[in-house]
Amino acid sequence: MPPDPAADAVDRTLEQLMADYQQADPAAAAELVQRLSPQLHRFFAAAMGNPMDAGDMLQEMWLRIHRLRHTHRPGEPLLPWVYAIARRVRVDNYRKRRRSQAEVAVDQLPELATPPLTATAPSFHDLLAGLPESQREVLVLLKQQGLSLEDVARVTSSSVGAVKQKAHRAYQALRTLLEPAGRVPARRKGVAP
Repeated sequence: MPPDPAADAVDRTLEQLMADYQQADPAAAAELVQRLSPQLHRFFAAAMGNPMDAGDMLQEMWLRIHRLRHTHRPGEPLLPWVYAIARRVRVDNYRKRRRSQAEVAVDQLPELATPPLTATAPSFHDLLAGLPESQREVLVLLKQQGLSLEDVARVTSSSVGAVKQKAHRAYQALRTLLEPAGRVPARRKGVAP
């Protein structure tokens, strides 16, 4: 009985798909886009908060991957390579937006929005917005995208220790934000006040 090509395509790993894409297999390219786009869209949306901007960055990222596909080394993990490109797209988009905002003159200042008075907890994106960019990026890659410490270190061009430190500081900042007002956090044993 001959092997079923459709069943064989389902079993291919991301690395195998990339190797086939590098060999000009259009089916492999389409499957890579289909399998990776949802999580990459979430990666961009976590930083932007706007689905249209995230969609534009996703499209730009796939164009870059197409241009740079020859630089992926067969046998190496694909996700760190992809997220390194996605990170550059996000940084470039941020810089582009900053330049365009600086060029636009404002005739009058907008009125300050008053925050709604609610007793609900802030959303995940609101909590992340209060963190520095490097800590926010590490948390999104670790918790939302599910990458390992080693993969996040590759994506951010830093050491595993630096990733752990950024994550730890982000967790501390989030704990502080989530502490009820007036409550003094419990001291850990052996830590001076």
